[in-house]
Amino acid sequence: MGAMAATVIDGGAIAAELLISLREDISRSEHGAPGLATVMVGDDYGAAVYERRLSRLAKGLGCHYAPHHLPADVELAEVLATLGALNADPRVSGILILRPLPPQIPEATLYRRLDPLKDVEAVHPWNAGLVALGEPRFTPSTPAAAFHMLDRYLFETGRKPSEFYEQSTIVWVGRSNNVGKPGMWLGLERHATVISCDRWCDEHGRMRKFARQADVLIVAAGVPNLIGADDVRDGVIAIDIGINPVTDPETGKVRLVGDLDYDGVAGRAEAISPVPG
Repeated sequence: MGAMAATVIDGGAIAAELLISLREDISRSEHGAPGLATVMVGDDYGAAVYERRLSRLAKGLGCHYAPHHLPADVELAEVLATLGALNADPRVSGILILRPLPPQIPEATLYRRLDPLKDVEAVHPWNAGLVALGEPRFTPSTPAAAFHMLDRYLFETGRKPSEFYEQSTIVWVGRSNNVGKPGMWLGLERHATVISCDRWCDEHGRMRKFARQADVLIVAAGVPNLIGADDVRDGVIAIDIGINPVTDPETGKVRLVGDLDYDGVAGRAEAISPVPG
């Protein structure tokens, strides 16, 4: 089949519309504006970009926002103390731990210390279990956004999401606790056939075997250009969640790219989401 003209799924435009309804919801709330706190350990570029986006979002919504930056060599006790203070702070209604974390900070230990009622990404064991059971207290934001984009695109193209998913194979690339794993559960809840892969699949030469089965391909592995044109089938719907800083060797400027070879995959896809987007 020749090159396809992929439809661009504009996540930015969808987010702008959601912000309008969120502002209205907050203005009507009896409890006032919520407060979000982030905890970032180290200076990862992608995490810093995400933190700045959250800061702008909170400001636009009129929410209290409290970023906490800790050095990469911080001891675990200090991070746990920071979480304890945020758990007890009445101004903070949600806490988000930014990844990646340095080796001396066990991800699961931090997740267990979160107040389950302030756990924005549903990574506390109680909340993760509820997501897996199909009864989430909170739905993890990033995979929820991916499915929101998919649902909207399906509606706009005259398809009923529930019927589409029941007949489709979703391949999730990436197995993080806050994106890939809950994304897999959300796909199963929609009665899709779900395949979970990660970069180790690629390192052992098995990625193409699974990625080519995808009706919907969602990538969140944190590896630039992990998936190319030869790795997907014609007509795939591709959602790229990767945020990877790449330095231009000539200019020295840093730009963000996703996990897809965008131009290559766009040449075969029915629809694709860009990064940034």
